[in-house]
Amino acid sequence: MGKKLLFLVIRKGEGNVDLVYWQLVYFFIKKQYRIIKLANVPHEIWLESFGRKDVPLIRLVRYDVDWSNWLKRDLEYTWHVATQLQKRHLRRSVQVLNVYVSTYPPVDDWEWVVANVQADLPQLKTVLFHSSNAIQALQQISEIVNEPVVLDSVAREADPFLAAQHIQRTIFRLEKERREKEARVLEYGNPLFTYVFIGLQILMFLILELQGGSTNPDVLIRYGAKFNPLMQQGEWWRFITPIFLHIGFFHLFMNTMALYYLGMTTERLYGSWRFLFIYLVAGFFGTLGSFLFTTSLSAGASGAIFGLFGALLYFGTVYRHLFFQTMGTNIIGLVVLNLGLGLLLPGIDNAGHIGGLVGGFLAAGIVHLPRHRQWRRQLTFFMLTALLVAVGLSIGFQ
Repeated sequence: MGKKLLFLVIRKGEGNVDLVYWQLVYFFIKKQYRIIKLANVPHEIWLESFGRKDVPLIRLVRYDVDWSNWLKRDLEYTWHVATQLQKRHLRRSVQVLNVYVSTYPPVDDWEWVVANVQADLPQLKTVLFHSSNAIQALQQISEIVNEPVVLDSVAREADPFLAAQHIQRTIFRLEKERREKEARVLEYGNPLFTYVFIGLQILMFLILELQGGSTNPDVLIRYGAKFNPLMQQGEWWRFITPIFLHIGFFHLFMNTMALYYLGMTTERLYGSWRFLFIYLVAGFFGTLGSFLFTTSLSAGASGAIFGLFGALLYFGTVYRHLFFQTMGTNIIGLVVLNLGLGLLLPGIDNAGHIGGLVGGFLAAGIVHLPRHRQWRRQLTFFMLTALLVAVGLSIGFQ
């Protein structure tokens, strides 16, 4: 297996087994696994890693397993929870490592229970670690995770109970620091331009109403709606001005509500100036998509709002675990639902929506996330964006 394995010689006694349990948890925490679930019963922890394709889910249980019947029921429970976690993160079936740390093995024949469950559920790898099979169990775990499992002492206390408590405190301190860091990621900026854009579109709606009505085509064209013939004559500002115009109160209301909720979230993640860039680029791409694929008069912030969806999806490519833990499933569901409605219902500019979605994703890739610098990636997104704009405008004007 390459590196030499370091094993801890386990003496019989509950304190030593507790120590091994927390050493295992600490080992996987250092390997970039994160605690995602603490069970109601003590000493059961679920760990997850989006960077590990081989074993993304691990369950560790400190329990003195007495009978194989209990083990069988618990294995069924384990697979049920693992299935729910996979659904939450839109995963297909993945391999799960399930480790029991017990002082003694069950009093009856338990190996057949594990073997039968393994035959039915090959994705569920179970290891029962006890004081008599320490080396073999660690070897099993090492083979499943494809790397040597080293149990660090960490704590200086000679008493195993005190050492276990020390490691436990260390683990939860690291988890607290990680969660605080993630909270700072989610709350980087304070909303500013979200309110500015909401105010602008309400103001423009009132102006349209005073000038003859927001559903009047002549008024819409006069104030900058997307109108292909004039855009082809050189009125390039119509790629941006439609973002702030809305056709009817219901259109304004729906887009204002969407902008409020999505804008607040996106601006907190990216900060105000990145948000401004993302919103305007997404709005431009939304208008460009509509310009290329539809000839009808159109206006609205929908393309820019779909761009916020795109920016949130980009966030999910950088912080996948945090994305799915907080908003991921809802965001993906809303994107699919809205695009589906755009295909089914008449009068919806789906080309503008898709254009905005793509533009928001690309714009987020250009500015990237705060406190992050990936110049090659950002340059690639910039070049791809410029290429798409050049090709789109060339096709549209020719």
